[in-house]
Amino acid sequence: MDKTKLGTFEAITLILSFVVAHTVLSLPKALVDVTKSSTLLNILYITVLAVIFVYLICFLFKKFPGMDILDISEYLGGKIFKNIVGFIFIFYFVISACIFLRNFAECLEIVYYPSTDIIFIVLFFIISIPITSKLNFNASLRANLIIVPLVLMSIVFLFFANIRYFTPQRIFPILGNGFKDTFIVGLTNIYSFSGIALIYFLPPLLKEPSKLTKLSVTGIIISSIYLLFVVSLILFMFPVFVSLDEVLPLYTIATYVEFGSFFQRLESVFLLIWLISFACYLSIIANFSFKIFKKITLIKDTKPIIYPFAILALGIALLPKNYAISKMYETKIYPYIMIGIVFFVSLALLLIAYIKKRKGEKLNE
Repeated sequence: MDKTKLGTFEAITLILSFVVAHTVLSLPKALVDVTKSSTLLNILYITVLAVIFVYLICFLFKKFPGMDILDISEYLGGKIFKNIVGFIFIFYFVISACIFLRNFAECLEIVYYPSTDIIFIVLFFIISIPITSKLNFNASLRANLIIVPLVLMSIVFLFFANIRYFTPQRIFPILGNGFKDTFIVGLTNIYSFSGIALIYFLPPLLKEPSKLTKLSVTGIIISSIYLLFVVSLILFMFPVFVSLDEVLPLYTIATYVEFGSFFQRLESVFLLIWLISFACYLSIIANFSFKIFKKITLIKDTKPIIYPFAILALGIALLPKNYAISKMYETKIYPYIMIGIVFFVSLALLLIAYIKKRKGEKLNE
């Protein structure tokens, strides 16, 4: 068996790594801002839509065994079109990850390092990119296999450790601001399943490509359960109808946890786990960007571009002037970029390629 290929559990944790990294930031609060007290109902609603969407993606991929979205783009429009699609995904992955990194670094500066220049905090994460890239993709996978379950368990622990502070009545009214906000405006919350973007690149990387549907749907369902726990913490512990400007809301929640006089200040342990998970997320982004770049440029080795990539990532991360700008990208701009590229453009490519393939098969009959 090819050791460079992904097993089922490895692929599932890759999909989960995106939602895990994003919830460390403002994702749960951003979801609640849109749908208020109906957010839990909204998550169930968008989960059903995401599962249907993933089933559709996997069904379309069955016509193209062993191919990813880049191969399908080349089949559809040639090498130039493949290159355009590849650069779109690189742009999406890199810009988003770097701005999220800046956002996270700003939060760390506010909470822990108010006298430290932001560039040093950003560099702490940027350095992880060349280190893990030199070790190869398997190193990132193994780290991700450990850290993602730890993050999931940390959230479940936070949920039950803070249950005494909950105000369950905050889920009422059950439809929040009404049917329109919950089911129509709330459709944009589907961007929280950002790990779907990786599904377009998984088929050639899997040890068992036939399990693409199973592992993809499993990843979405686990992501949904995780989001339900995270949003419940925000919803039940904070008065969401009043503006909440907490940075790292999960960290704020972690400060409430204590067990007697010995086990106190456990938020530092949680933050360490989340720091590592974010570094893993950056490593995964870098590795997928390298794979895409290698495929569209046909270079044999990506090692020469590792350091230029890290410098580029540093420059992009330092581009926003302040926390307000990086947070605006995360909460106001990123959702529409993600939905546009992952849910519309990529699916349209698959559908058009599927139709072309079907017509070709009929002509050959």
